[in-house]
Amino acid sequence: MARQYIAQRLLQEKDFLMSQLQDMMKGMDDVIDLSVGDPDFTTPAPIIEAGYRDALAGCTHYTQHRGYPDVIQAVVDYYKRELGVDIDEKNVLITTSADYAAFQACFATLDPGDEVLIPDPSFLCYRSQVEYSGGKVVMVPTYEEDGWRFKAEVAERYVTPKTKAIFLSTPNNPTGACMHREDLEAMVKLAEKYDLLLYSDEIYTWYSYEVPFISVLSIPGAAERTIVINSMSKNYVCTGARLAWVIAPVPLIGAMVKEGMNMVYTAPSISQRMAKFALNEGKELMAPIMAEFKERMFRTAERINQIPHLKVQSPPPGTFYLFVNVKETGLTDEEFVLKVLEKAHVALVPGSNFGEQGAGYVRICCTVGLPKLMEAMDRIEALGL
Repeated sequence: MARQYIAQRLLQEKDFLMSQLQDMMKGMDDVIDLSVGDPDFTTPAPIIEAGYRDALAGCTHYTQHRGYPDVIQAVVDYYKRELGVDIDEKNVLITTSADYAAFQACFATLDPGDEVLIPDPSFLCYRSQVEYSGGKVVMVPTYEEDGWRFKAEVAERYVTPKTKAIFLSTPNNPTGACMHREDLEAMVKLAEKYDLLLYSDEIYTWYSYEVPFISVLSIPGAAERTIVINSMSKNYVCTGARLAWVIAPVPLIGAMVKEGMNMVYTAPSISQRMAKFALNEGKELMAPIMAEFKERMFRTAERINQIPHLKVQSPPPGTFYLFVNVKETGLTDEEFVLKVLEKAHVALVPGSNFGEQGAGYVRICCTVGLPKLMEAMDRIEALGL
């Protein structure tokens, strides 16, 4: 082809080593894959069965653009019952995955050149979601010595007249950092001071070990300027449902509905039926799974700290990710990941994929059972890095 058909925004986007790992693992029949944040548990059967029953009853069509009313009500009830937050049904949108919900939030609110503050390191898709929407990413450093917590006093140094929003992520992927109440209060005050939006990714609600999870919506003054994103993927180990919900001021919900109608029309009906049951009945079903993840995290962190030249926060603060400092090995994070994959057949992710502050760290997903996690750590230690 003489003509370049690929859009410039994609040609200019950096290729991350994380995206190449799957190809590199081909032919390794004994690989222990700790690279992908997809829980290894199957979604509890009652949640699946609820979707199946409702599908047989006819819930296989388009739904209302904001979602089924009873699913919206389940979100409202959940936030009141579990998080002590009062919201109105008109402030809820059911949508297609947390990734897409974050894109909707950005697309609905950003004009070309608007700046968005994002903690560094953090989930790499935030950057693309902002940039695809015409915004400009401004990475705000967080630090291991602070437990990677996103601090308002640091974020304020990066505020300019073009700043429009701040991305919050608690618990954080990849660091596991949990924002404490005082962190959230300071961020809300910062947003009020400069009249900023807050995008709050809260998809790891039940994976908070250091402090009890707190939604930013529980902070006075937050609701009028916050878009909260949550989903089925992590809290109900149902990444395949591609189902999320957004809580936001009515005008912003309206803008996101308008965008969604032109992209996906409505969220998947069967996944919505699963979500209703999960939100109403799922906490008890998920309790043993959450306990298993916590045990994996704590024991793996302890094991990592027994390996020369590696260190990680212990006990870990949240999520099912461990963000391991590998600087004492003398290798870059990408060199470390490549060597561990090649020599030990263990797949990790370089921390620099998540931002400049991640250089010198690797992310480990505790998404296999404890015996495999311990075997992976034994293989890494045997390399003598």
